[in-house]
Amino acid sequence: MVTRTREGQLVETFVTLADTLVVGYDVVDLLHTLVETCATLFGASAVGIILSAGNDNDLEVVASTNERSRLIEILQLRAGNGPCVECYTTGKPVAIPDLDVLAPAWPRFRAGALELGFKSMHSVPLRLRATTIGSLNLFWDRLGGLSAEDLPTVQALADTATIGILQERAIRESDVARAQLQRALSGRVLIEQAKGVVAFTHTLDMEEAFALLRQYARNNGQPLVEVAQNVVNRTLAL
Repeated sequence: MVTRTREGQLVETFVTLADTLVVGYDVVDLLHTLVETCATLFGASAVGIILSAGNDNDLEVVASTNERSRLIEILQLRAGNGPCVECYTTGKPVAIPDLDVLAPAWPRFRAGALELGFKSMHSVPLRLRATTIGSLNLFWDRLGGLSAEDLPTVQALADTATIGILQERAIRESDVARAQLQRALSGRVLIEQAKGVVAFTHTLDMEEAFALLRQYARNNGQPLVEVAQNVVNRTLAL
């Protein structure tokens, strides 16, 4: 039964996650807020997040409520398998209500989890449609793990966080793209100026001047824009 207090915490958390839809938020702080909230709301002994930088080999632990969750996730990343990795790979939740009877698929994870005192766990993917970027992983010192009633709520929290993370990546990547475009445009202006200089000093047409600039850049292993800059600044005479 969800209490009013718990409902209030959930609403507050969703509001916090929704704030990520504006520019200027801290992704790391967001993820730590998410794991701490999940630990409180769902009575988890430890909560952690693994996140991908772009491919399966770049999974990293980016947030954890304590050292125990960090260690068990690092153990899986080093082994290259485990329920948290499986959740990320398949994009589907992984529930283990009793770690002691875990099938022998992940022996290192089972041994490590039991040694750390965990008895059950549940992983949900950080996903948006067909894109999965990591997993949110909850561990308990008791049997049972996450209830069927709580699973949709945990997944909704993970999904909302994922939207914020992907938006931040898109903003960052678009900033990079804009910077690259601006450099390209600025470089084009320099090249046009350099073509004019070379055309005048060598009595060439603009196409011939450009060919000369380009050939010099290739022969000397220099960026074309750099050669153009030097020609315009009169520090290079072709």
